[in-house]
Amino acid sequence: MSADTPIDRGFFMPAEWEPHARCWMAWPCRAALWGDGMMAAQVAYAEVARAIAEFEPVTMVARQDQVAEASLACGPGIDVLPLPIDDSWTRDTGPTFVVDGKGAVAGVSWQFNVWGDNLPGYDNDARLAEEVLDHLEADCFRAPLVLEGGSIHVDGAGTLITTEQCLLNPNRNPLLSRGEIEEHLMHFLGIRKVIWLGEGLEDDETDGHVDNVAAFVKPGVVVATMPADPVDPNHRIMQDNVARLRGSRDAAGREIEVVELPQPARRENPNGVRQALSYANFYIANGGIVMPGFEDPEDAKARAVLDKLFPDRDVVQVSGSDIVVGGGCIHCITQQQPAGDPFG
Repeated sequence: MSADTPIDRGFFMPAEWEPHARCWMAWPCRAALWGDGMMAAQVAYAEVARAIAEFEPVTMVARQDQVAEASLACGPGIDVLPLPIDDSWTRDTGPTFVVDGKGAVAGVSWQFNVWGDNLPGYDNDARLAEEVLDHLEADCFRAPLVLEGGSIHVDGAGTLITTEQCLLNPNRNPLLSRGEIEEHLMHFLGIRKVIWLGEGLEDDETDGHVDNVAAFVKPGVVVATMPADPVDPNHRIMQDNVARLRGSRDAAGREIEVVELPQPARRENPNGVRQALSYANFYIANGGIVMPGFEDPEDAKARAVLDKLFPDRDVVQVSGSDIVVGGGCIHCITQQQPAGDPFG
């Protein structure tokens, strides 16, 4: 363990509902992933960017030759920053920002191995976190841990939730034990308690990212996906996850309250693989919630749950159908930069 980690300098990862300086996104560009759905994905990303921009500044990273295209699609008021990228999932490839509680902001650059060596050609994305932090002239803490931002969720008060399927997967950190992974999380995010869930959603190609499963909405309260159909494989998975949550206490000793979110009807890609549709994959912005809709009867019910959980924020529902084709949704394509001074 390095002698200079975020916790050594008083840094920790704040909750997503704390004030933001901006949101980071990246423009869809990987033809092998999106295929004929590339234009639809770009339209959907631009719609998400505009929705978030109603609440806070947005910077869209784009390849140099796509800056004009991204700027025109997103419209005025959204910054476009040229940087080399391979894909468009900034939750996983961008920095995880940390703060010191005194106004300073820095970032953690995790090791990125393409969701467990799942795909080729991601050298640029493996460098994106450091590129963004260099642009901000912010301190960068390089973590000796393979991790994607979508695999963790924190309450900003010392508690983190994740899944065993992802962080204990031998395709991420095969030489590290559960305890050693927890130690890294504690040193780089200021965590004091890790709540381990079991699996992620069926056929989720990220190996069970928690941001499709559950999210803190305030300390001691977690919203969790729960399919209504007991025959659905996700029902068994989520019954176990919810039981683990309700049987846990957070870093402050509070019992975890779980609020259930419905799940949209099963939807498969052309290869017959189930898409990981989840209303839990929402973004908390300054004064707002930007959540996915899937043209599904459960859309309104899910929105009503988040309306009740966030009475002081405007809940905006944006179609996620053309984004989830690529393997993620709104939380996966966004990364919050906390308010504060990256130069401090």
